Amino acid sequence: MDLQARHEKPAQAERETDRYRLKRDEIVAAAARQIAERGLKGLTLVGVAGMVGLSTNSVTYYFRRKELLAEAAVEDALARFAEVLAPDSPPSTPRDYLRDVLARNFALAAATRRGEAPPLTVLSEVRALEEPARTRLIAAYFALVARVSRRFGEAGGDAREKGRAVARAQLLCDLLHWARTWLRLYAIEDFPRVEARLFDLMDRGLAQPGARWAPPELPFDQREPAVRGTNVEAYLRVATRLVNLRGYRGASVERIAGELQLSKGSFYHHLNGKDDLVRACFDRSFNRVSARQHCAFALEGSYWDRLCGALSSLLELQVLDEQPLLRDTALLALPEEMRRHAINRSDRVARRFAGLLSDGISEGSIRPIDPLIASQCLIGLVNSASDMAPRSHRWPSRAALIEDYAGPLLFGFFR
Repeated sequence: MDLQARHEKPAQAERETDRYRLKRDEIVAAAARQIAERGLKGLTLVGVAGMVGLSTNSVTYYFRRKELLAEAAVEDALARFAEVLAPDSPPSTPRDYLRDVLARNFALAAATRRGEAPPLTVLSEVRALEEPARTRLIAAYFALVARVSRRFGEAGGDAREKGRAVARAQLLCDLLHWARTWLRLYAIEDFPRVEARLFDLMDRGLAQPGARWAPPELPFDQREPAVRGTNVEAYLRVATRLVNLRGYRGASVERIAGELQLSKGSFYHHLNGKDDLVRACFDRSFNRVSARQHCAFALEGSYWDRLCGALSSLLELQVLDEQPLLRDTALLALPEEMRRHAINRSDRVARRFAGLLSDGISEGSIRPIDPLIASQCLIGLVNSASDMAPRSHRWPSRAALIEDYAGPLLFGFFR
């Protein structure tokens, strides 16, 4: 073989490797878009093949099974989310770090809206993956949260101070993730203003100077809406916990019925199918949130006091981990029709918070902020709090955990 041929062979192999990598990335991006539109349940190799102009057999050259493609899409989304958070970026003050994170997040949101980048909503499906990918990627996500927490606290602090740093990091990640749902309400041209208002909220919080966290206790007999029936209520409790734990796809009828030691026939006697059950779970969660909102808003005292009462009651539900609310990440993983129904219910709950915030601003007990943006952040705060339950050992009491998790949004991340 002559010298020229020896040089051409590695160059050709490198070009082929580049072509393979580019096509693989294109397939993963197409999968992310399909999952964002239809949920993991709606991901198909046939659909992805059509999006990238290949045959199904050609796609299987890159990913032998749909599950492997789903895993690659989630892993790619996690890597891009890590680029947004940049926990290992050059040292800066926590405030400057937060400003940079928001700038990168809104730039990605704009690129996604323009079709220049695949969506990150695929991250919501990590709990529905098969093992061992599920455990590995969940661990990678929480490791990312831990790295972000070091940007908000000193490594040598006591257990509670470290817990506060983790709480701020967890809340930041969940607020960014939830923002992908409510940013649909804004045009790209409005993103700079929304980014500035969001930074102001996270920097300074909702509270007026001198305000305290002293939430009034809600009357117990007004907390829960009426239950439709013992059997159906049991299904709803188990299904909510499993969807939170394993995602929409992972909470199968067999697993739900098995946990209740009932047959699938018993399940279908009470409910038409899994989609009806998940819709009922969302309705139950939103009914419980609404009941606590109405109860808190009817209390005596300032609008600040009423807001604290509502949040304390809702966060208690989440950190108890016995009958939690359905997570927002489960909402992002729903099929499109069900997602619209759930998002409409969520928007009504958010608007109720926005009304209270507006009244509090007029009264003077709540700092002037954008009520619509702040209300969506309150929804994200409540939904994400369930992730703090496994970390409760860092706090002396459940009340202390609730105060520290609500604190960054109420009083600012840098209080």
